[in-house]
Amino acid sequence: MENRIVIVGAGYAGVLTAKKLAKKFKKDDTVSITIIDKNPYHTMLTELHEVAAGRVSEDSIRISLKKIFAGRKVEVKLDFIKSIDFEQKKVVGENSSYDYTYLVIAAGSKPTFFGIDGAEENSYKLWSYDDAIVLKERILSSFRKASGTANVDERRRLLSFYVVGAGFTGVEMIGELAEYVPFLCKQFEIDREEVSLYNVDLLTRSVPILPKKLSAKVEKRLAKMGVKQLLGTKVVEIGKDYIVTEKDNIENKAAAGTVIWAAGIESADITSEAAKNLPSEHRGRIKTDAYLRSVSDQNVFVVGDNTYYIAEGAKASVPQMVENCEQGSAVCANNIYSLITGKKELKEYKPKFHGVMVSIGGRYGVAHVGLPGKLFGLPSFLAMLAKHFINVIYFVQILGWNKIFSYIKHEFLTIRNRRSFLGGHFSNRSPSFLVVPLRLWLGAVWVFEGVMKIAQGWFEKPYLQNFIGETQKWYDGIISSASTVAGATAADAAAGATGSASSALETIINWDIFGWFRVLLITSSDWVGMKLDTLALKINIPFMNEIFENSIYTNDNLMITMQIVMVLLEVLIGLALLGGLFTTPACVGTLVLSVMFMTTTGLYFTSIWMIFAAIAIIFTGSRTLSLDYYFMPWLKKQWNKIPFVRKLYIYHD
Repeated sequence: MENRIVIVGAGYAGVLTAKKLAKKFKKDDTVSITIIDKNPYHTMLTELHEVAAGRVSEDSIRISLKKIFAGRKVEVKLDFIKSIDFEQKKVVGENSSYDYTYLVIAAGSKPTFFGIDGAEENSYKLWSYDDAIVLKERILSSFRKASGTANVDERRRLLSFYVVGAGFTGVEMIGELAEYVPFLCKQFEIDREEVSLYNVDLLTRSVPILPKKLSAKVEKRLAKMGVKQLLGTKVVEIGKDYIVTEKDNIENKAAAGTVIWAAGIESADITSEAAKNLPSEHRGRIKTDAYLRSVSDQNVFVVGDNTYYIAEGAKASVPQMVENCEQGSAVCANNIYSLITGKKELKEYKPKFHGVMVSIGGRYGVAHVGLPGKLFGLPSFLAMLAKHFINVIYFVQILGWNKIFSYIKHEFLTIRNRRSFLGGHFSNRSPSFLVVPLRLWLGAVWVFEGVMKIAQGWFEKPYLQNFIGETQKWYDGIISSASTVAGATAADAAAGATGSASSALETIINWDIFGWFRVLLITSSDWVGMKLDTLALKINIPFMNEIFENSIYTNDNLMITMQIVMVLLEVLIGLALLGGLFTTPACVGTLVLSVMFMTTTGLYFTSIWMIFAAIAIIFTGSRTLSLDYYFMPWLKKQWNKIPFVRKLYIYHD
């Protein structure tokens, strides 16, 4: 008998549950896993405000479900679920119906409008990928229209923005918009004083889940950004071009160009429909037992926002936040596996939350984090660092390297207007063709080095012992005696290896690092006569020296083979850089060879530039005036077709 697991919803909880179940049942052909969503993608709901306010591109918050489940035992179905027949164990959609043995409800939430007149019809939402795109266009359109409007009152109306809700979503949205406004004003030549930003909520302080001190920091930051905070204020009505608020029983009607609704959520339609047959609480959240099963149907599990469960010792139900989705999905997957296989005991859901973080634009944030029961605040820089770190941890679970690379690219490497807590320091602004001459010169140097070694007979005679061994004796003499002058024979050998001779050797740096290796900086001149070609850097690694001494120097054939490999690598790296083919691997090869030389013969400062050149070229110079421009797209396409590559996400788009 086949066990069918059906998951309704591909949000945070649904995707994580499906992946964990797929891992547990990957070798069990008697179990099928189906995840159903109306969209072919997973949306990063916590990042919607970044797209809406133009900080990151649209694709940064959208992840293909096919990519997430590539190579996994999960069938993705695109359908809009209309109802669930719990007696027949059947999920009914617009396109098909789906029988289940175990059902996981993870449909998430939608905005709730509390019956306020005009709120649903006349406000912009921020709870889906489409919402973010529509709002982004609305904001740009408002500034575009205002720039071409002569009437002052109409211009001010177009540029008045109200965000209703001072919780997580509302504060992050108004903060992101406040950060965006100065750049829009510059782009459309609008006076910043003509733009009005409001954050409205019946709450008496922002983000009340935070301690009062941190809420005060949030409010102070918003005020500094030009946001007028209307706290303790009720929204009575929203019209097409106005908003009516009430405070202290006094109503106020004001012109409003754009009203953004972020004032609360309720369960998605299908969950609310299910809640008519299953015990529920608080806007359609389904009651569960400690194992995350419906209290009335043990074949139905509920995870994420749809869960209503008060954990032991808690005063309220688990919060509707990503960490609840992560922890709940693990418990749900474990318990379904246990019920089907009987191999594990059911696990109770004992959530341990580690705090919350709120970003106010890309540059500032507050965090109340730590261990359960021992939370503390973080300075803004560390709060933003923690936020990005937590996101990366989540992406590791969802799409591995692919999403991590994409996230770093969107948040740091292509960020504009310095809208990051790191500023714009890591954002790529310089035209990449400027590094082409550097790439060509680095390639030419490597070819020259290799060809000269061939001319010197490196393919025919063993040179490594003199090239490396005698040089090492020189360094050993410096280490053992701490003398500034080594023996004449060793010094001459070192000069032959590194290209310089001297009778006055001085040790500038001689650092022993935990006994594992030693860093040496040597000069062959006095301080006044010091030049780059008189300075050598050496990293001395004892166990590596022993390998060369006991295994390599005693075998001429092995030495010649190593010489041939090294020379061929130098020539191939040089040719690759000259042609711009496999540029990134060639730069990595440059770094590897340079480190190898640094740990054997040492590097004179006249050669260290090659390391920094490789670092500069490694990403920026790989597609400009090069063969990689034509070859890499084709190679990338072939690489992405390999099943294990898709399954392990070891690619980037």
